[in-house]
Amino acid sequence: MATETKVKKESSGSWKRFKAQFTLQVFAWMGVAFLLVFCFVPMFGIIIAFKDYKLTQGILGFFTSDWVGLKWFSEFYHDLVFWPTIRNTINMSLLKLVFTFPVPIIFALAVNEVRISPIKRTVQTISYLPHFISWVVVSGMLFSFLNEQNGLLNQALLGMGVINKPISFLSGPQYFLPIVVISDIWKEMGWWAIIFLAAITSVDLSLYEAAKVDGAGRLKQIWHITLPSIKGTIVIVLIMSIGNLFGGGISGSNFDQAYMLGNVANNSVSEILQTYTLKMGLSQGRFSYATAISLMQSIISLILVSTSNWISNKLTGTGLF
Repeated sequence: MATETKVKKESSGSWKRFKAQFTLQVFAWMGVAFLLVFCFVPMFGIIIAFKDYKLTQGILGFFTSDWVGLKWFSEFYHDLVFWPTIRNTINMSLLKLVFTFPVPIIFALAVNEVRISPIKRTVQTISYLPHFISWVVVSGMLFSFLNEQNGLLNQALLGMGVINKPISFLSGPQYFLPIVVISDIWKEMGWWAIIFLAAITSVDLSLYEAAKVDGAGRLKQIWHITLPSIKGTIVIVLIMSIGNLFGGGISGSNFDQAYMLGNVANNSVSEILQTYTLKMGLSQGRFSYATAISLMQSIISLILVSTSNWISNKLTGTGLF
C-alpha cells in the first residue's frame, strides 16, 4: 500500500513538473523530433550502399534490390578519381585546421583584453555577423572582388602598376586553396571566437589578481592563466575539427566552398569527396555508389574522432568522452 502511494505521488509530481515546464518541454521534444527525422531515420538508407539500388524501385527497392556486398566500395577505391579527391579533401581540411583553428583563439584572447565595453561589444558583433551570410552570397562577393574582367582587386592592382594584366584568381588552381582559407577565416572567425570567449569568462578572476601581485604582465597572464584555463574547450574543439577532416572541415563549409568556387579550370584541386558524391548521386543517379562513398567518409570520421580523443585523454586528461 505504501509503495502504491509512493508511486502515485511520484507520478503526480512528475506531471506537475511537466505542466510547469510545458514550454521548455515543447522546445526539447521539437529538438528530439528534428534529430529523429533528419539524423536517425535517414540512416536506414545506408543499406543501399551494399545493394544495387535504382531510383525506379522506390522505397521497396531498399528491400528487394540485389545484394552486392562491398562492390561499390571496391569500385570507388579502384576509380581514378579516388586518390585525387581524397588528397583534395585532406588538403583543404588540413589547411583550414592549421590556419583557421588558431585564429578564433587569438581573436578571443585579444577581444578579452579590451576593457572598454562598447568597443568590445561592437567588435564582437561585427566579427560574427559574416557567419550568417550564406556561402552563395559570399561566393558572389568573391566573384565581384576577384573576377578577371572587372574585379575590384584586379582593377586596384592594375591601377597601382603592380601587375600588367589581370590575374585569374577564380580559375587558377594555385589560388583556390588560399581563397578558401582566407574566406573561411573571415566568415567564421568571430563565430568560433564566441565559444572561447565564453570559456574565458569562467576563469577565476582571483587568479589574475594574484598574478598581478606577483608582477605578471598581460602576456604572462594570458600564457599562464587564460590559456591553461580554457585548455579543455580548445582540446574539445580540436578533436571535433580533426574528426571532421573528411567531412566538412573545421567549420563544416568544405562542400559549400568547393561547390560554389570550384569550376572546370580549378577542378584538379577543388573536387572533394562531398562534391563528387553529389555528382554521382544526383547527376548520374548512382545512389548506391554515392551512399557507399558517404558511408566511407563517416567511418573514417568516427575513427579520427575516437583516435584523437584517445590520444587527448592520454596526453592531457581531457576529451569528449
